[in-house]
Amino acid sequence: MDKEADQRVQGLFRMASRAFEDGQPQQAAQYLQRAEAMAPRHPLVLNEAARQRLGTGDPQAAHALLVEAVAADPAYPELWLNLAAALRSLQRTDEELAALKRVLALEPRNFRALLQVAAAQEQQGQPRTAAATYVTALQAMPRGFEPPPGLNPLLQRAREAIEANDRSIESFLTERLEGLRARHADVSLARFDKCLATLLRKQQIYRQQPTFMYFPHLPAIEFHDRDLFPWLDAIESATDDIRTELLQVLAEDAATLQPYISLPETSPLKQFRELNNSRRWSVYYLWREGTAVTDNLARCPRTAQALATWPPCDVPGYSPSAVFSILDARTRIPPHTGVSNTRLIVHLPLIVPPGCGFRVGAEFREWQPGKAFVFDDTIEHTAWNDSDEPRAVLIFDIWSPFVNETEREMVRAATIAVGEYYNTRPYREG
Repeated sequence: MDKEADQRVQGLFRMASRAFEDGQPQQAAQYLQRAEAMAPRHPLVLNEAARQRLGTGDPQAAHALLVEAVAADPAYPELWLNLAAALRSLQRTDEELAALKRVLALEPRNFRALLQVAAAQEQQGQPRTAAATYVTALQAMPRGFEPPPGLNPLLQRAREAIEANDRSIESFLTERLEGLRARHADVSLARFDKCLATLLRKQQIYRQQPTFMYFPHLPAIEFHDRDLFPWLDAIESATDDIRTELLQVLAEDAATLQPYISLPETSPLKQFRELNNSRRWSVYYLWREGTAVTDNLARCPRTAQALATWPPCDVPGYSPSAVFSILDARTRIPPHTGVSNTRLIVHLPLIVPPGCGFRVGAEFREWQPGKAFVFDDTIEHTAWNDSDEPRAVLIFDIWSPFVNETEREMVRAATIAVGEYYNTRPYREG
């Protein structure tokens, strides 16, 4: 066939494909009929005829058509993929795998071919190899892809095979590492256990994703070691007094609380739509954007005295911030990330009814009144209050201990300069 005729046939198939996508099957059929009349032995015409034979349960006839098609033009991955499907129906596994290799030589990330390779490997009694191939196939699947109904059983089988293999290798590793764990029983293996949990896909990997400034080479740690912050002892010791002052504010002047999230309606942070300008998550500011709220501090003198021991993340015009955070009953904060990994966030729980929880990355914590913790808010985090009463926490920010004094000075200057450049705040909380 000459080049011009070949291009016309390909054009008709493209139009047929678009017609199918647009919900016009009759129009698509007309395009395919024109292509068949023009070139009945064209590889694409043979492939379409073979696909119909596969659909009606005649893999032998489909196989014959596809053998002719790939001989005429071996550069179409779809021809080899359909040939592999015919061979699978004919239980000719070795030939099926050979056809799939031809697909992957043309398109190494063809996830349909990878799924079929994995299924063939299972059929050959290679469950571990098949599981690894299934993982690669799912990783290669295009984001947002909506699988046709016929593909769903294979995708479900892939997930089941991966899950079974993960549990199998978990048992294998538990046995293999038992002696080493016993030898190092006096050493914390928390970091290694988390490594193993992500290897086995029991935990998702979360990374620092600040909304404003990312500082490289800082450790991505969800909850930091309490021993790094000995000054927290003095603040914790004042928990009862701090709680008493908060309760007095709530009783006498709850109207001074402000929505924690207050963003323009045009803000792209759609996850906060339900809580935007809502008092379901409200705050009482003690420090705000680097400035002490003197009236509020004056109403809470014991809290102010406790915070005098706090080493703040000081960036004039931006931080520190210190707030009483009130999360209303039956309220959930959507997953989100903070502005910069150069700072960390401290929570001192004050009022914690049952049914409250907190997650940073893959790690969960329950607030315990009077027990502070420090976390990296640039790792995805979320909180919830499923009780019938409000939850209250004192929240304030500090520098990451892994940012030295010179780096802090540079971060301050850069943040202020960006604000001057845009004549606005370069970042907002929330």
